[in-house]
Amino acid sequence: MSETTREGGCTCGHVRYRLAGGPIMVHNCHCRLCQQQTGSTSVLNAFIETDRIELLAGDLADNVVVGGSGNAHTIRRCARCGTAIWSHYARLGTLGAGVRVGTLDDPASVTPDVVIFIESKLPWVPLPEGIPAFQQYYDFAEVLSEASNARLSALVKRRKAGEG
Repeated sequence: MSETTREGGCTCGHVRYRLAGGPIMVHNCHCRLCQQQTGSTSVLNAFIETDRIELLAGDLADNVVVGGSGNAHTIRRCARCGTAIWSHYARLGTLGAGVRVGTLDDPASVTPDVVIFIESKLPWVPLPEGIPAFQQYYDFAEVLSEASNARLSALVKRRKAGEG
């Protein structure tokens, strides 16, 4: 993925945002929680440092739900139409965000790095060719690039130090 600027927004147009640079990683998650939260077969999240997200317009409202870890998962939604824009998960707190790829103006500009929780995948959903798929989760170091692992490690260290 290139270090480009991407923009996106919600369904009603109230929220607009910009991402500076490429994501650390992109997950296509088929867990039951993601299925229930999206009302779909899975969710596609582009994980990026929150300080690389610029809210250009609109207001966000937070919904806190329980994540797969049992910890809080905050979904940031358009305050008007309710479109899920990004999430903050317990592991990275507010330092990192899982941006909903479908809210990007050009969602085809990113490709999943992994497909996870295929143990819960609906049987009629095909897996994409050439993308690693895992029954549950995976070891980042074995899949992500060195640069992505370094960015992720930096966020985890900051989180453990009490930030975010």
